[in-house]
Amino acid sequence: MIIAMVLVASTFAQTMNVVVGSVTYQFPATQAGEMTYDSGTTLSILGKTFTLTDIDEMYVDDTAVTDNLVTIGYNGTSATVTVAGNVAQYVEATVSGAHVSIVQSNTDAVDDDEITYQLSGTSTNGSLTLDGSYKCTISLAGVTLTNPNGAAISIENKKRIQLSAKSGTVNTLTDGANGSQKGCVYSKGQIQLQGKGTLNVAGNTAHAIKSGDYVSIKNLTLNITAAVKDGINCNKYFQMKSGTVTISGVGDDGIQADFESDDATTGETTDHEDENSANVYLEDGTLSVTVTGAATKGVKAGGDMKVSGGNMTVKTTGNGTYDSSEKDAKGCAGLKSDGNMDISGGTLTLTSTGTGGKCIKCDGALTVSEGTISATSTGSKFSYGSYTASAKAIKSDGAMTITGGTINAASSSHEGIETKSTFTLSGGYVYSQSSDDAINSAGDMTISGGYIMAVSSGNDGIDANGNMTIKGGNIVAVSASGAEVAIDDAEGKTLSITGGNIVAIGGLERGANVTGTAYQASSYTKGAWYALYSGNDVAFAFKVPSNSNMGTPMVAYTSTGTAALKSGVTGSGTTFWSGNGYSSCSGGNSITLSAYSGGNQGGPGGGGGGHGWH
Repeated sequence: MIIAMVLVASTFAQTMNVVVGSVTYQFPATQAGEMTYDSGTTLSILGKTFTLTDIDEMYVDDTAVTDNLVTIGYNGTSATVTVAGNVAQYVEATVSGAHVSIVQSNTDAVDDDEITYQLSGTSTNGSLTLDGSYKCTISLAGVTLTNPNGAAISIENKKRIQLSAKSGTVNTLTDGANGSQKGCVYSKGQIQLQGKGTLNVAGNTAHAIKSGDYVSIKNLTLNITAAVKDGINCNKYFQMKSGTVTISGVGDDGIQADFESDDATTGETTDHEDENSANVYLEDGTLSVTVTGAATKGVKAGGDMKVSGGNMTVKTTGNGTYDSSEKDAKGCAGLKSDGNMDISGGTLTLTSTGTGGKCIKCDGALTVSEGTISATSTGSKFSYGSYTASAKAIKSDGAMTITGGTINAASSSHEGIETKSTFTLSGGYVYSQSSDDAINSAGDMTISGGYIMAVSSGNDGIDANGNMTIKGGNIVAVSASGAEVAIDDAEGKTLSITGGNIVAIGGLERGANVTGTAYQASSYTKGAWYALYSGNDVAFAFKVPSNSNMGTPMVAYTSTGTAALKSGVTGSGTTFWSGNGYSSCSGGNSITLSAYSGGNQGGPGGGGGGHGWH
């Protein structure tokens, strides 16, 4: 009978199907070649040997077979597996109800390609477990899968796995509570999340997605709707290339990258080859993260964080807490890096509402060269005995360097922008509003370009605990009544002004070394527009804030001539940066102000691209 079937399949160039339980192996006659029937006990086809007593059925039909493809169909409490003949010898599949387990034995590409496992259908008590020693693809083609006792997809294979959602499909993976799994989707190796479909993941025991290696995301629409721990947790590094990712309902961090302890640590490597950096790379796409737990992080890098593009919205609402292992008070952070942080593009909208919360917390050096950052912290200080965590918009423990971009920072109860090291500004637009120092550095501060408006309702506008050097830029600094001054340096240090255009509402530190002449007014009008003149030329224009108890006097300085202020300035339909953010100034004929059209919106009196008002 077997010989007869083989002859029929060969004659009509059809497909022979060998059924073993819930698994069907499909062998096209054009590929089958010599099939060996041995001693009445075994049958070998394309390197796959079957014990005859295990075969439930054999039949021939005209089914078209796609090489390298294994399809898994879920149907309630059962599942079926179909294996293409050219990979049959490498795929050992077992099925128990709707739980599918596959061991893949190839160690290299099959016919110049990798094996693809395509999942479809629905089960409320099913899973896929995959082991092997070579990379492969898991294609989600419209599957809804819940495993009440473990991971929905568990990959023991430590090689690279592409988890791809097919275009136009919606796929949902859910695990059960109180299990031992590390994630609803778990892989010992690398996970590349991709495809133009949608993937929804809920982790009810631990993480939603957990990788023992790196995780990268491209094109995919990924919705993480629940996780007891992190939304995405990975070792080595995390990379978002494109796509749309939404994370909410998590008990811990939204995304966390850490080091793989079994491998040597590295920094960033070329093409991330053999990288074990714990870095986070946010390159493009749309990312929305909301975390609510105490001291949780929206996106956390155990190494460095690099933001170069995309639209990122991160919100933290949890309060601070005491960390008994580190014996310190901790607060939430929207973006947190244990190493350095580099922002060179993208649009970041960051909010933190809990006690001790920060929008950006960088343990190393923070560098901003491009991009738009909106960071708002509305929480108060968290205290636990003598331990405290302050709520700030942007904080770095290392040096902070700003060469471009736009930053809008606001803090209700502490510094808006703070570095525990040096602060250097040579370009960009920075607006900071706080109840404490609007901008503060523990070390020296140097400003040589860019635009700054720093407004404090309870302390200094700009405060350096080291030397302060201003040799360029356009600055409006506002201190509160009763505070020290608008622009302050530490006792025994030097405030040196040799260039730039400066307005200090609340005055300058006593003994400041000012090259040139500074104009001083003992009064001003809140909410009014002023123009700073350098001789007969307008250096820049600004609007005095009206929402704080500001100090006096108002000191104006420009390095290119005799400084003078003119009030009642109006413009014609151009947007200016005021003490309350962006504000429109229109009408009037006393002066015409227009921004240079070749750059961004003007900063405090500055046109786009570094050009002044004209």
